[in-house]
Amino acid sequence: MSLIRTLAVVAVFPIILGGCVSGAEYAGKDAGFSTVSTSTRSAMAKDAVWVQNQQQAKALSAQTKALLSREKSLDVDTAVQIALLNNKGLQAAYADLGDGAADAWQTTMLLNPTASVGLKGIGTPELEAFKTIEGALTANILALMTKKRDVALADTRFRQAQLNAAIETLRLAADTRRAWITAVAADENVAQLQRAQTAADAASELAEKLGETGAMAKGAQAREHAFAAELAGEAAKSRLAARLAKEELTRLLGLWGPDVNYRIPNRLPPLPKTIAKRDTIEADALRNRIDLKVARLELEASAQSYGLTEATRYVTDLELTTGLEAERSREDGAKKVDFTGSADIGFAIPIFDSGKARMRKAELAYMRSANRLAEKAVNVRSEARSAYEAYRSSLDIARHYRNNVVPLRSKVEEQSLLTYNGMITNTFELLTDTRETINALVQSVNAKRDFWLAEANLAPAIYGGGSSPGPSETAAAGSDE
Repeated sequence: MSLIRTLAVVAVFPIILGGCVSGAEYAGKDAGFSTVSTSTRSAMAKDAVWVQNQQQAKALSAQTKALLSREKSLDVDTAVQIALLNNKGLQAAYADLGDGAADAWQTTMLLNPTASVGLKGIGTPELEAFKTIEGALTANILALMTKKRDVALADTRFRQAQLNAAIETLRLAADTRRAWITAVAADENVAQLQRAQTAADAASELAEKLGETGAMAKGAQAREHAFAAELAGEAAKSRLAARLAKEELTRLLGLWGPDVNYRIPNRLPPLPKTIAKRDTIEADALRNRIDLKVARLELEASAQSYGLTEATRYVTDLELTTGLEAERSREDGAKKVDFTGSADIGFAIPIFDSGKARMRKAELAYMRSANRLAEKAVNVRSEARSAYEAYRSSLDIARHYRNNVVPLRSKVEEQSLLTYNGMITNTFELLTDTRETINALVQSVNAKRDFWLAEANLAPAIYGGGSSPGPSETAAAGSDE
């Protein structure tokens, strides 16, 4: 036992010189999640929870069921809150945060020394056991010298993991909001197309009866039948789109079983009376975008890694081996034990590899991070401008359909009905005007949907978690129905 204690004292000496770093910040179960929750709550006014045990899981499940049963139809804010509480993919992202905290915690711990014990002269007649005991402890001095740099780099990576968890939270919230808007708009389109289908079926039936009396040519009958058939196909496609849109929302909410029978409103909210002012949206985005903060931390980590590489450019492995040798002998018939201490330093000789290649890679990694940060800053400004431009223009377009196109089409239909009652307009002209009115209503719904999607993209443009779609994507979405 005395030999082992002596060896421990000798080997611990360089460890004491290296100092100790506390990992209490990373060791708790919270693992920095409070920072994630605070940053996301300020951006979306919703609560995010990291489930880490069965009791928390049961409590959140009960809370989700309460939110689902609170209202007859699920509004957008409640849908976002349910997704944040119930989406299992988000919980997996939070587990990645825990991994980052554990990695940082591991870095704060000193490397364990290596111990070795050897025996010489086993079974010699004069000692009947052994002649020499050799013991050694080996500690990595270089790791102790660079411990502060390693911990700083690990802390930067941990802060990146926190921000990435926040980005995933914001992305889920934005995706859920967009999915809710798309699902509600799809239901509203189904209602409008069903009205158009009723008018088309009436026209087709009337055309068939007139054809039986000889009052309508077969070509005209075929046109009415073809229009009714095509509209039936469009209505079926719209019903399928509505079901798929709701399933997308259900996946984001993390619901299954009886809970999937929740209801959503059958029409989107009305357009706002005033437009939100975002004169400083570029500055707000540069100040608040979390992905831009991640890029800044990546540059910081690259700089720290560069410094660490420079510190270990010539010597990549430096170890101190401390040993103690106990030799037993006989002198004048008495047994005697002599202790001899030793210390060895081992390191690689940089004859062939002077570290230039590693330094070059570190330099390139730093420049790569710097350029990506500059690119991200440019893109953030552009995305913020595009999001607000889409918001303003979409509102103008939606108002145009609501205030001009739909009223004019409704007026044409109304006048057609009056002239039809006066025997001036025939039945098919009236049905044509009715179908055009329904088409205008569908376009108005799509324009209102595009506006609310643009409005939902404002927050991600300022805080992160998803970018707003480009003009081509918006145009494609508007031409679906």
